[in-house]
Amino acid sequence: MKFASSTKKLFAGMVVMAATHSVNAAGYPVKPIELVVPYSAGGTTDQLARKIQQPMSEVLGQPIVIVNKPGAGGAIGADYVARAKPDGYTLVFGNTGPNAIISLIRDVPYDTVKDFQPISTVVITPMILAASANSPIKNFKEFVTYVKNPENKVNYGSTGIAGLSHMVSEYFKDFAGIDMLHVPYAGAAPMLPAFKGGQLDVAFLTGLDGKNMLAAEAVKYLAIATKERSDVFPDLPTISEELPGFEAESWFGVLAPKGIPEDVLKKLNEAVASAVNTPSVNKFFVDSGVIPESSTPEEHGQRIKKEIEQWTPVVKKLNIKQ
Repeated sequence: MKFASSTKKLFAGMVVMAATHSVNAAGYPVKPIELVVPYSAGGTTDQLARKIQQPMSEVLGQPIVIVNKPGAGGAIGADYVARAKPDGYTLVFGNTGPNAIISLIRDVPYDTVKDFQPISTVVITPMILAASANSPIKNFKEFVTYVKNPENKVNYGSTGIAGLSHMVSEYFKDFAGIDMLHVPYAGAAPMLPAFKGGQLDVAFLTGLDGKNMLAAEAVKYLAIATKERSDVFPDLPTISEELPGFEAESWFGVLAPKGIPEDVLKKLNEAVASAVNTPSVNKFFVDSGVIPESSTPEEHGQRIKKEIEQWTPVVKKLNIKQ
């Protein structure tokens, strides 16, 4: 009888805990939500995150607080969120780097698939091949012909060793059967004067980074690495038109620690989708050269897995390390 009594008490306690959890989830959110940006303030990731900050707050009825936690290529901020309580109050504004590629090039303290719950994509960032505005090369076809000539020495810039721009460039070299010298920079900003000064020939850029360089007349776009021509750059040819099968892009989106309640996940997904589709936010993204695109959690998770599958053989074949 004593055992039966203990069992009843245990069961009753479990029911109370479950009910409390359900009530808390149903009332979510009841306090501010932390959105971690795993990079410094003012960069591409930070700018994109801050555009959805207020619209998300309006939908959820609580402030979205941006917290910058830079370091280790985004791994410090991502790990902070991976270890957080899965209650929907700590999120990360992640991207292809810390949430897909970084674990392929060095050890990180989290599992990019097992430790995160994808919430939604926010934007897709096509990688664009840009050349110096002073270059005599007029288009992508000319560039391929030029760089395949062993007498022509070409260098390419990246935003850092083992970053996406470096990965895409090395993938492109291998795919096209060409050679270019790598010149890494500490971000996109230092590339602008290098292009203008004639020290840099080409680079794969995101639309947001390229926007400032275009405005400064430092670069001209040659081709885009999307599978099909983009509505954002309708007149820009794809690399695959000349080199069939080549494709490279990046995403930015929101993720939570694995294990958040389903109804909380649903609310967050709806809030992100509403923010992305807010007219002023949508226009900012398009004007910045990125493609606004919300998704279901499942779609976002599949995108991450697909990226890992795409880049794993590239990293191994080219022996890219950080």
